[in-house]
Amino acid sequence: MACFLVPMGEAIVTTVVQKVVENREKKVGGKRTDNAGLKWSQRLSWLNKLLWGGTILLALEHVWHGEVVPWPPFLTAMENPADVAPMLHEMATFGVAMAITVTFVWAIIVMVAELKAKAMPEAKGNLISGGE
Repeated sequence: MACFLVPMGEAIVTTVVQKVVENREKKVGGKRTDNAGLKWSQRLSWLNKLLWGGTILLALEHVWHGEVVPWPPFLTAMENPADVAPMLHEMATFGVAMAITVTFVWAIIVMVAELKAKAMPEAKGNLISGGE
């Protein structure tokens, strides 16, 4: 019903945090935040891509099944007050589980990238440039 709203909320927060971190990194001259050579803004961009990609796919799936419509209240579960409680339960269980899983997978990706960057000192900072 509305489980995609939880990862979307996390994506909104992490996008704002990424922009703040990017601005702070620009103020210090783009220096790396640790020995591994990866900027925090770059790490957060990976999380944002995972979260926004999943949110878009889930929203499209919900539109496909008629659970999200282009007119208010947008979520069909909101049309009937009896459906609001199951929708909130779904958000609290499936939505939170998805957001935690995506964040956990991102943490593993960052850890692997950090380990690879530390293992290749001659390529420090050039491991995954991300277009920067």
